[in-house]
Amino acid sequence: MLTRHLVLGGARSGKSRFAERLVSELADAVGREQVYLATGQAGDGEMAERIEHHQQQRSGVAWTLVEEPLHVAEVLRTATANQAILIDCLTLWLANVQGAGLQSEWSDTRAAFVSAVSESAADVVMVSNEVGLGVVPLGSETRWFVDEVGRLHQALASVCTHVTLVAAGLPLVLKDSS
Repeated sequence: MLTRHLVLGGARSGKSRFAERLVSELADAVGREQVYLATGQAGDGEMAERIEHHQQQRSGVAWTLVEEPLHVAEVLRTATANQAILIDCLTLWLANVQGAGLQSEWSDTRAAFVSAVSESAADVVMVSNEVGLGVVPLGSETRWFVDEVGRLHQALASVCTHVTLVAAGLPLVLKDSS
């Protein structure tokens, strides 16, 4: 059975490290290629530092890096059974979609992505920020973002075999269908 694992958490919660370990364990168990599908873009110095931090954490581990800020579903559709894919991160992907002015296409994009996750030949582990635990944002763009991240998480949770919330580096299993 293929793994579909959604890893949620707040900023600096340890979710990426947890997800990287999951993918490494999946890859090592059956000799699969580890693919890191990065959605983040270094739009400023602080983001460039975050990307560098993640790269340093992965040093010494054989990852194939795929940088794709918008067309994530297409990468999953071309994946092979010999791969374990880590997508980091879905909230940055949605921010890229919003930044490109593609909100009107988002419903179809989300549906295509959820379908690609379900149908991918590879094991898939996804990292995303849980942003819906605070107050409702005042601005319409921010409300759209928070609402759509929540809808994305719900859609993915319905097709995932595993969902884990990470806080303070500690995983809390929300769903385990193994």
